[in-house]
Amino acid sequence: HKMAHIVTLNTPSREDWLTQLADVVTDPDELLRLLNIDAEEKLLAGRSAKKLFALRVPRSFIDRMEKGNPDDPLLRQVLTSQDEFVIAPGFSTDPLEEQHSVVSGLLHKYHNRALLLVKGGCAVNCRYCFRRHFPYAENQGNKRNWQTALEYVAAHPELDEMIFSGGDPLMAKDHELDWLLTQLEAIPHIKRLRIHSRLPIVIPARITEALVECFARSTLQILLVNHINHANEVDETFRQAMAKLRRVGVTLLNQSVLLRDVNDNAQTLANLSNALFDAGVMPYYLHVLDKVQGAAHFMVSDDEARQIMRELLTLVSGYLVPKLAREIGGEPSKTPLDLQLRQQ
Repeated sequence: HKMAHIVTLNTPSREDWLTQLADVVTDPDELLRLLNIDAEEKLLAGRSAKKLFALRVPRSFIDRMEKGNPDDPLLRQVLTSQDEFVIAPGFSTDPLEEQHSVVSGLLHKYHNRALLLVKGGCAVNCRYCFRRHFPYAENQGNKRNWQTALEYVAAHPELDEMIFSGGDPLMAKDHELDWLLTQLEAIPHIKRLRIHSRLPIVIPARITEALVECFARSTLQILLVNHINHANEVDETFRQAMAKLRRVGVTLLNQSVLLRDVNDNAQTLANLSNALFDAGVMPYYLHVLDKVQGAAHFMVSDDEARQIMRELLTLVSGYLVPKLAREIGGEPSKTPLDLQLRQQ
């Protein structure tokens, strides 16, 4: 049933990514109605969670959800839930202690790389987002702030890699990204640009000819880290978008979050790795959940994560096994989780 929807994505009226970006559902009732899901008590109770963090999902992503299935793994990532009101011990609004940036919108957490919050908004709001409480209003993505950030980068020769994050950095328009790349290319010590984005999977049309052209021209080594959690997200339009990027030498990676009742078993992760590889994307990281307030119901324990990974090792080739890792606030890098079980 997945193939039937793909036709609608290529009609001219929906070709433009900005049009698709605007074609969003923000009301939980409407989302359930579109999917022919009877809004039972449990689902309705989650309505008010949109006050905690807005519901936002483009129709291009809804098209890949299974009709009539309240447990659809794509739906579960985006639908508001009453569980978000649970105040869980150990969960905070700033799990990675990021609220101190060196200059507006720039985090220099790692020795040789700096992270620029290019844009605050996203194409889709993921309920487990670790920046759901981030003060984006104080970190506006505009040329003035970018200029300040670029001056910092130019003054720090130990930096050799820039990370574009957000929000979602591909929410920036092509001409803005072109400007940013041109500025970065003028800084001799910056060799690599890594872009972390959920947009190519949510709205594959975001990979425009102009963007591909901009990457093709660039003297930087460019990496795109997709954010995909389930094989059902991967469709033909996404594969075509990735093929365009591969042709111009962009390195394609993926990172996922291990999410309860979305992808918390080895076979689901194996299917994801295979779907990614078919699209020319390498599985890179699988994160255990960042303990952000409102997302405790997605939590998978470390030992359960280890069990799942050990089983995954038996199902796919080693190069298709992502690294299991966690972000720890204030730590200089991601912390890999070894797969030795703690409690036997």
